[in-house]
Amino acid sequence: MKYRLLILFYSIAFALPYNILGQNIEPTEKEALLEVTVRKKDGSSIDGQTILFVNKISGETFTGVTNDLGKFSILVPKGQTYNVKYKNFSDEFSYQTLDIPSSNELMSFEININIEPPKVFTLKNVNFDSGKTTLKYESYKALKELVDAMKLKKTLVIEIGGHTDNTGNSEKNLRLSEERAKVVRDYLIKHGIDAKRVSAKGYGDTKPIASNDTEEGRKKNRRTEVVILKGN
Repeated sequence: MKYRLLILFYSIAFALPYNILGQNIEPTEKEALLEVTVRKKDGSSIDGQTILFVNKISGETFTGVTNDLGKFSILVPKGQTYNVKYKNFSDEFSYQTLDIPSSNELMSFEININIEPPKVFTLKNVNFDSGKTTLKYESYKALKELVDAMKLKKTLVIEIGGHTDNTGNSEKNLRLSEERAKVVRDYLIKHGIDAKRVSAKGYGDTKPIASNDTEEGRKKNRRTEVVILKGN
C-alpha cells in the first residue's frame, strides 16, 4: 500500500509554548519542541493517530498520539536525525527523515503530516485452525493492536470481513468465513469495543486477491480484513 506524507518544518529561535490537553510544553536547552498536525488529503484532521520519531542511530523512539484536532506536541533531543513513521494499526511505515540541529537556542518546529489512511486492509497473522473457527495463538497480538487502535480512534466504525480460498464447497466456505469474522468481532467486544462499532460479514471465496491455482495464492485469499466504514 502507498501512503502520502508531507512534512513541513521551520525553526524558531525562541520559546513558543504549545498548550495541549491543558498542559504547557516548552522547548528546553537540550530538547526541541515539535508541534505536530496530522491531516487527510482533504484537509480533515485525524484523531487517535500514532506518529513515531525514531532516532536513526540509537533507535530511541518518541511517540505522539493526535487529539480530536489532529494535533499533539512532543519534545525530542537536539542534534539528532529521526525517521518519522506513521502507524496503521499493527503496521509501521517509514516516510521521511527529520534533522534537528544542535543549538543552544530554544527551538520549535511545526510538523504538518498529510496521509491518506487505507479504507481496507488485511489483519496480518490473524489465522485459524484449518476448517475451523479456532484462532491460532499468533493471532492475539494483532487483535490486541486492533483493540488498542480502536480505543484511540473513538469514532472509528469497522466491518470485519472473513475470506477463504476456493477449496471445498462454496456454501460451506461462506458459512465458515462468516463464523470466523464473528469470532474476531466477539474478541473486540469482549475487550471493551462497543458492539455498535463493529460488524462482521463473511464473503467466502467470492473476493480473491490472488490466484487460487497455487498454495501461495490460496494462503493470501484466506484472510481477515478490516473495512473502515466511518472515521479515520
